Amino acid sequence: MGNNTQVLKGILEGCILSIISKEETYGYGLLIKLKNNGFKDMVEGTVYPLLLRLEKKELIISEKRKEQNGMTRKYFNVTEEGIKELNNFKVYWDALYVNVNKILEE
Repeated sequence: MGNNTQVLKGILEGCILSIISKEETYGYGLLIKLKNNGFKDMVEGTVYPLLLRLEKKELIISEKRKEQNGMTRKYFNVTEEGIKELNNFKVYWDALYVNVNKILEE
């Protein structure tokens, strides 16, 4: 169906905000959650730029932490603005889902 990258990026931003709003996570952990929830073809090259974009929009914040194994990970949390954006996404998604299904079922 052509290039649906922009549509997917918008949907992924909402999904990422939702996952992070439930518990702080790091990039690779987020990638695994997305894959486990049906985004099987998801790659780091898609997730990390989205995290950077959400951070620039101040919808998420990050904190680097050193793990017990000596590895440093960047953990993400949702900001108040991020929660507002997530709520707006949920409203938009609910309406979009209903409207698209109406058309598809006609």
